[in-house]
Amino acid sequence: MLIHPWDAPHEDAEWQQWLKVHDFGQLVVNGLDGEPPHVQPLHFTYDAGRGEALAHLARPNPIWPALLANPEVVLSVLDDYVYVPGPWQAAPDQPSEHGEPTSFYAAVQLRCRAHVVDDPAENAELLNRQVGHFQPEGGSAKVAVGEVPYGRLLSGIRGLRLEVTGVRAKFKFGGRRSEEVQGRIAEKLAGRAGPRDGAAREHMLRRRPA
Repeated sequence: MLIHPWDAPHEDAEWQQWLKVHDFGQLVVNGLDGEPPHVQPLHFTYDAGRGEALAHLARPNPIWPALLANPEVVLSVLDDYVYVPGPWQAAPDQPSEHGEPTSFYAAVQLRCRAHVVDDPAENAELLNRQVGHFQPEGGSAKVAVGEVPYGRLLSGIRGLRLEVTGVRAKFKFGGRRSEEVQGRIAEKLAGRAGPRDGAAREHMLRRRPA
């Protein structure tokens, strides 16, 4: 992923905060010899303090042999993407039809070392941390080994602790455009009001120089 200086996070807190509410991504695992990579969509919980992401998958998932053979993986998260028509980006001194169309988006790629969790007690703790993130209001029974309703289900999953070893983050929202052009794009996004237009507009306005 190419990251120009104007698209890079202003600080680590920017992408870390974004991951708190963007917790569904794709786990990319190198395939075995002669096979393409595995790409597994999943929910995850990112813990900045521990430098890890937590997830779990069904035991029959075909990804396991490849992951055990090479635990170096990438967790890729992409959202807040919109198409920006060329005329919106035209410089003030050029015809609108000469503007360059582009995409705006936020993306975080966590390079990780995967640790497979098979111990039932550890998996119960992992699942409780995930449920605590996704259901902070409660409403679900705790996961405990040998206890209903979830204890019997632990044998059907394998947990994943994804130890983060590197981060590539990008917030591509017109950072190299002039203040005038950014203002025009913000107005157009507000007027179009399509899916994710509001989020893209917020990113662009938040990242503008004070």
